[in-house]
Amino acid sequence: MDELSKAQHQLAFHTHDDERREELKAFDNTKAGVKGLVDAGVTKIPRIFINPPGYGDHHDYNENKLVSSGIDGADDDQKQLLKIPTIDLQHCMDNKKVIIGEIRRAAETWGFFQIVNHGIPIEVLDEMIEGVRRFNEQPSEAKKEFYTRDRERKVRFNSNFDLFYAPAANWRDTLQVDLAPNPPKLEEFPLTCRDIMIDYSKHVMKLGAALFELLSEGLGLNPNHLSDIGCSEGLSMLCHYYPACPEPELTWGAPMHSDKDFLTVVLQDHIAGLQVLHKNQWIEVPPIHGALVVNIVQLVSNDRLKSVEHKVVASHEGPRISVASFFSTNIADRTTRVFEPIKELVSDESPALYAKTTVADYLTNFLATAKNGNSALSHLKLF
Repeated sequence: MDELSKAQHQLAFHTHDDERREELKAFDNTKAGVKGLVDAGVTKIPRIFINPPGYGDHHDYNENKLVSSGIDGADDDQKQLLKIPTIDLQHCMDNKKVIIGEIRRAAETWGFFQIVNHGIPIEVLDEMIEGVRRFNEQPSEAKKEFYTRDRERKVRFNSNFDLFYAPAANWRDTLQVDLAPNPPKLEEFPLTCRDIMIDYSKHVMKLGAALFELLSEGLGLNPNHLSDIGCSEGLSMLCHYYPACPEPELTWGAPMHSDKDFLTVVLQDHIAGLQVLHKNQWIEVPPIHGALVVNIVQLVSNDRLKSVEHKVVASHEGPRISVASFFSTNIADRTTRVFEPIKELVSDESPALYAKTTVADYLTNFLATAKNGNSALSHLKLF
């Protein structure tokens, strides 16, 4: 980072808290999001988006260069070790045991993997991306009716769910729809993407059920185990829109974090930006047309499966579009249903690593960690 950029960082975070909050309110009240700033022709990002030093990245890796499978000087074996696993689900029809083994290894060592030949038609994936583009690129007035921070609404559009308590705002807008087990009424969906969102969600629910079965078997459990304990009852879809940023070195598309739900299926467009932390190095998840990215959460597996830190970098290129489908428990059960490491995965040799928690408590802690970048699992760790 050059001296000018460092000075901008320091200036942004010597601002009085009350003044910063007024700036956040002013931005939020426009209901136009980051896209509204871009449409207004900003050439410098507002200081509410400027990261404080060290925010959004692990301090140990802050200065590390991005590593990819094409790293200079690496031999073929090294490149393969630094390549995000890509699993062809079509082989399930030929050799299910092989697929279970591939998914188990990817989930245990990476926590992230890509899947191809997953059964969702390419044209459905492409139209889902275009539906998100249509929603975000319509006039601001048409989007304002969906702009809200009311978590009771099943369809909500806003910029930064943690806008008022994160150290810095991120360069993205999000349309979130809670689709299962009780979907919104038809008239609650935005017309620009209603049909494709409903269609795509049906495909993703079917795919999620299949992935939970494969993961259950990979853990040596009954195929229905993860679904039976409620891991797949709820589905929320977060449609992210990352406009081109005039100063991408000063902000994030999304800072370093690990996801809060049991399973995440991500559709991303052709623009790179998603990176995962693997063996102390940031690895780019290369966009593959037709592929989906899968991310695992580790609590119930007692660390057998890994929940990986990841981030999205801001870029001069854009807009970048992604659709993250989060599987979790039924929202109505989040305050009462208790989750803990699966008993079949706990023994004297492998004791439970996490305390019991409800999803509601876990989510409360997840929101709190947005302030400091700590893992949402850290407060539950027993050892």
